[in-house]
Amino acid sequence: MPNDLTAQGVLGLLSKNWWLILLRGILAVVFGVLAFAWPGITIAVLVIWFGAYALVDGIFILIAAIAGWKHLEHRWLLVLEGLVGIWAGLITFRMPELTAAALLLLIAGWSLAMGVLRIITAVRLRKEIEGELWMILSGIVSIAFAFVVLWLPVASAVALIYMLGCFAIALGMAWVLVAFKLRGRLKKA
Repeated sequence: MPNDLTAQGVLGLLSKNWWLILLRGILAVVFGVLAFAWPGITIAVLVIWFGAYALVDGIFILIAAIAGWKHLEHRWLLVLEGLVGIWAGLITFRMPELTAAALLLLIAGWSLAMGVLRIITAVRLRKEIEGELWMILSGIVSIAFAFVVLWLPVASAVALIYMLGCFAIALGMAWVLVAFKLRGRLKKA
């Protein structure tokens, strides 16, 4: 089996560890079922995941801004976006009970701020980058999402939990199928 990261090398590695993919799929299905069975616990998990995502995303954006400091004319926008993400993550971990109650408001505010900052960044960088319309579109989608969450918070919370449950079940089933395909490939080899 090749030791490099060619397609055959990766396929061989995945086939050899098919059972890990199966376990991943089973865990995803279990999580999806539990999201439907115990939505309250799911919200607690979402609080932790959101905090982790916002914090890590903010750190990576801040690193990108610092790494490109000499090359980015409007780097302050990236710094601001990174700081907003870090702030949202830290607030989530500092006050999880409050965050659980206000998770949707926090997500909406974060999404609104990110959307506005992306649009401003795209407009300011329009002469320096190609495809800035995609960045503007992502900002508009973020803003629209924020308004839907603010307009229908209870429905958004329930919908978020059930969408997450459906996604986890579908993803888990796909991973289970992939695992058995990889196991079959390993047996043939």
